Amino acid sequence: MKIVVLEPLGVSGAYVDKLAEGLRAAGHELIYWDTKVTDTPSLIERGRDADILVVANMPLKGEVIEGCPRVKYIAVAFTGVDHVDLSACRARGIAVSNAAGYSTNAVAELVFGLAIGLYRSIPACDQRARTGGTKDGLVGPELHGKTMGIVGTGAIGRRVAAIASAFGCKLLAYSRTERKEMKALGAEYVTLEELMERSDIVSLHVPVTDGTRGLIGRELLAKMKKSAILINTARGPVVDNAALAEALENGSIAGAGIDVFDMEPPIPGDYPLLTAPHTILTPHVAFATDEAMEIRADITISNIEHWIAGDQINVILSGN
Repeated sequence: MKIVVLEPLGVSGAYVDKLAEGLRAAGHELIYWDTKVTDTPSLIERGRDADILVVANMPLKGEVIEGCPRVKYIAVAFTGVDHVDLSACRARGIAVSNAAGYSTNAVAELVFGLAIGLYRSIPACDQRARTGGTKDGLVGPELHGKTMGIVGTGAIGRRVAAIASAFGCKLLAYSRTERKEMKALGAEYVTLEELMERSDIVSLHVPVTDGTRGLIGRELLAKMKKSAILINTARGPVVDNAALAEALENGSIAGAGIDVFDMEPPIPGDYPLLTAPHTILTPHVAFATDEAMEIRADITISNIEHWIAGDQINVILSGN
């Protein structure tokens, strides 16, 4: 089979070559593109003869999928798959897997980077120190003793809970499924409304679905404490970001740490969060650590090997 990796995976070609030794020894061809293109004609040209496509977080449109008539399987080197046209995959009977779990530690750690950055005004402190200033006006709160509300208690949400517990935070949780690991940490499962009302820090860890798109809108933002902060390292459309910008502008919440937006960066200059006060914005980098990039490459190649062997894992769509 011909396997085409349509975009760089954040690791060297040599690393991918090593992982792919077994596939090549079995007679399969793997092409790794270490340059990124996003236009439809170029992507079709790269994937035209592929039996298997690999993408990370680059949007994979239906036009590209239709332009690659041999494709039977798509390995998504990412956790979320909302950037892949799954309707086109269903129509063709294409199987799809993701790389679940590769960025659990990476994302969870950035949650606390953003939270501490907001609480301790780290960007402002850096600027103050570089311009001969003092700490005046920059004294902030501690994480210890605060209530962290975790929306979504999958692998990343549970890792965030464990770290929060180590900081001495109290835990609230909202999820479709209650997890015994969360309860072992002392987490209390409550309604989403109660979580928003009681939490000092709200951290989001749900995928984008029809049920979660715009989940955190004006009504729920209005329930938050004025001293509370919102952290979003999940997916941008889970939040009504225009409403969030308004809440920050009018001081109805204290701050926001945002890694994901309604589009992939670069972010347009008129995007409302760019000028909202008390924010730390990062360009969808939560998943991107050296270790996570290697783990996702490992998982992706393993996904391909399993699918070829007739034993698909990390299933999003099972295909025909």
